[in-house]
Amino acid sequence: MEDVTFIILTKNEEINLLDCLKSIEGFAKRVVVIDSGSTDKTCEIAKENGADVYIHPFENYARQFNWGIDNTEIDTKWTFRLDADERLTLELRKELNGLMRQHADDDVNGVTMEAWLYFMGKKIKHGCHNKRKIMLFKTGIGRIEDRKMDEHTILSKGRSISCKERFIHYDFKDMTHWVNKMNWYATREMQDYIEYKNGLRTTVSDDTKISATRWKKFRIYYKFPAFLRSWLLFVYYYILRMGFMDGKEGFVYHWMYHRWYRTLVDAKILEQEKYNRSFEATGDLK
Repeated sequence: MEDVTFIILTKNEEINLLDCLKSIEGFAKRVVVIDSGSTDKTCEIAKENGADVYIHPFENYARQFNWGIDNTEIDTKWTFRLDADERLTLELRKELNGLMRQHADDDVNGVTMEAWLYFMGKKIKHGCHNKRKIMLFKTGIGRIEDRKMDEHTILSKGRSISCKERFIHYDFKDMTHWVNKMNWYATREMQDYIEYKNGLRTTVSDDTKISATRWKKFRIYYKFPAFLRSWLLFVYYYILRMGFMDGKEGFVYHWMYHRWYRTLVDAKILEQEKYNRSFEATGDLK
């Protein structure tokens, strides 16, 4: 086993959690599950598979994860950020094993990984920008930035490197759950945009590719007219980046994410600009 503690945030993840835990079995020295009120068998599955389970009310992802860092007595060399719908492959585990040993005592304090996205059971190979984030970091050096959306791990010192192998992002839940989750994300995306527009958020990240993506979103994408920009995004990813190569599932993904979801974000931005409502994060899908 590696000298690493995994932190997994959950709420009603019984359909995903077992595969997640099996993918790190024999690799993680310790697994911490922080649950925010599951009503299914999530906590039972976690305990049966050796995880330490903590219950804590959910405010937002960053605060929940950082609470886990501060309150679960992590004493391993490394900490790993993993979601319940994510899995490690054997190839990635082997690469991480080498990286943790190679960089145990130098200034490499974080490891960035990218995902292979599965949507409706199909691996999406074309058109999409896969999730990228610092997932592994030395304990006491990494924390999640406190923002409404697109939260990344920030290192207090040192630098990060990237893995060659990818992790798997595979959610077994259905389209109804996906649509509800995107609606919840759209509210948070709107809040993040409003805070950025009002000068309350920076776009700093330790990872240059993450910083570049965030810069493009706020400095390029949001400069295009509302509602038109989602069309342009769909054309770019589905046609120019050949998203159509992934068949019906690829069409559904790109249409629903780049057209529907991004239009929903614009609608919520318009609503907020019209009524200027105060907001705190409501709803909790974790």
